[in-house]
Amino acid sequence: MSNRRVFSSWWSLSAAGVLCGVVAALTVTACGGSAAGSAAGSGARTAATPAVAPSGPREQTADQQLSHVLSRLAFGARPGDVSRVREMGVDRWIDLQLHPDRIDDAAAEQFMHENYKLLEVDAAELQRMVPPPGVLQQEMAARTKGREATAADSADYKKALEASRQLVGEVNSARVTRAATSQRQLQEVMVDFWLNHFTVYAAKGPQARYHLAEYETKSIRPHVLGKFRDLLGAVAKSPAMLFFLDNWQSQADSTRPRLVMAGGRLTALSPAQIRALQTRAAAGGRGQQAIAATPPRGRAGLNENYGRELLELHTLGVDGGYTQTDVINVARALTGWTLQGPRQAESGFNFVPLMHDAGEKVVLGHTLAAGRGVEDGEEVLDIVARHPSTAHYIAFKLARHFVSDTPSPALVDRAAAVFTATDGDIREVLRTIVTSQEFFAASTYRGKVKTPFEVVVSTVRALDGKPDPTPRTAQLVAGLGQPIFGHQTPDGWPDTGDKWMNTGAIMQRINFGFVAAAGRIPGAAPLGFPGADALKNAPLEQQVDGVTAALLGGSISADTRAVLLSGSNPLLKATPADGAMTGRPLPPIKGINQVIGLALGSPEFQRR
Repeated sequence: MSNRRVFSSWWSLSAAGVLCGVVAALTVTACGGSAAGSAAGSGARTAATPAVAPSGPREQTADQQLSHVLSRLAFGARPGDVSRVREMGVDRWIDLQLHPDRIDDAAAEQFMHENYKLLEVDAAELQRMVPPPGVLQQEMAARTKGREATAADSADYKKALEASRQLVGEVNSARVTRAATSQRQLQEVMVDFWLNHFTVYAAKGPQARYHLAEYETKSIRPHVLGKFRDLLGAVAKSPAMLFFLDNWQSQADSTRPRLVMAGGRLTALSPAQIRALQTRAAAGGRGQQAIAATPPRGRAGLNENYGRELLELHTLGVDGGYTQTDVINVARALTGWTLQGPRQAESGFNFVPLMHDAGEKVVLGHTLAAGRGVEDGEEVLDIVARHPSTAHYIAFKLARHFVSDTPSPALVDRAAAVFTATDGDIREVLRTIVTSQEFFAASTYRGKVKTPFEVVVSTVRALDGKPDPTPRTAQLVAGLGQPIFGHQTPDGWPDTGDKWMNTGAIMQRINFGFVAAAGRIPGAAPLGFPGADALKNAPLEQQVDGVTAALLGGSISADTRAVLLSGSNPLLKATPADGAMTGRPLPPIKGINQVIGLALGSPEFQRR
């Protein structure tokens, strides 16, 4: 068989679609996913089962378990990780990762502190340091009023504008750096999971970029293994989410009662009563003291965006049993949950009583009495966080992420039962999933397709890459189709292999392997892994064995081995440049570098 024919069949698509939720490339044993059926795939509820893991031995071999936990509960293995987990024991390592506070991560924290100073600045100060484009234009107009702009003016403007753009780049770079270098790997995996579950979009508007760092560090990161209700509340009050889903603009309709300060206390009054009170107060010269003015311009009426996504995407799920009336009443309960002005000294969550709908509401069968304020929203979060559909939906999403594109209904039900019994303790739900027999089933080994973020981070780790504070590595993630904070809709990036695998995506991933092999990833030398230098002048078969052991866990299919031993690079002839990766032509990649490039583009490396 010719080299080109071997290569083209390696990552071939099956006629029936994508096999096992990924690509029909290799053998059945390399292709994961359980035969769970449509109920699990849709997240539909099944009959209750005991919250006890089924008995029975783990189907994966001891070596497979080592590779498995390092690819599912971490972003792949760094050199030496397999030996460390083997020495510690898989179960002890899992337990340690479930308690990140017990893991010394001083080196990673120090690097982050020294190289990402802007991420330690609050959003309000950031906007003073790095004004948004609109403010820069106003400042430039004021600066050049009555005269022509000079070259120095233009240079200063361009410099300030570039600083504004680079802010998102620094946030994105920090995501990759921490994921690649932290010893608290499961925590980083969960940060990635929850940031996708509660996704926000960096380009929503000029204000969005200033809240991204705080969103991760204050709203998401502290709660990734804690109580789900705490995580949900932190997200609901985060400026990033309030801005992304427009709740900061949502206020009671003109016909609804609102809360006003009257007689020294907040009181629910009808629109007619508010107008009468304003008239009397104005006549007495006490208009501004007696009652707040009309809410800021631009905030007109009820906005259902966050209320809908809170139910559909964040908690109950699309089939969770809520109605459109529930969506409306959730949105009403959250009116007045807004944020302070973007240029104020303390930009953040703010509850504005006059924006709040103070009428009675019924949410999922629970009555919220009239006349209340911010506690309406808090009670809604309590209700949805503890709803049975939320327990099932979160359990399903976690099982899908960590076990299989189609997790077994029994596993999902056990995890949901733990969610309910522990009042949404994410750590214990996750423990149930990642210590289960299903997690260690033979069919789950290499059964998930990596996202572009996982591909890039695992490549850096496999090559023993050093921390890199430039935006370059994050740009590589975007080049593979997953820009960080770049998903425009609130449903987040796909978590099943079929959504990431098509002919173009496969070629991009293989091409990325050659980008890495050409040394185009900052800090990650292609021969950076231990023993690489000794392979430079070794026979091809020895090179293949060495690279397979170092990068692929020593276990590959006959098809992959045939490609690695092919002795030529047909892909490079078809794609002489790395395109979106850097836009520069790749140099000829031969010898050990070619083997490394092919290994990084292989189905074995592209799966976890």
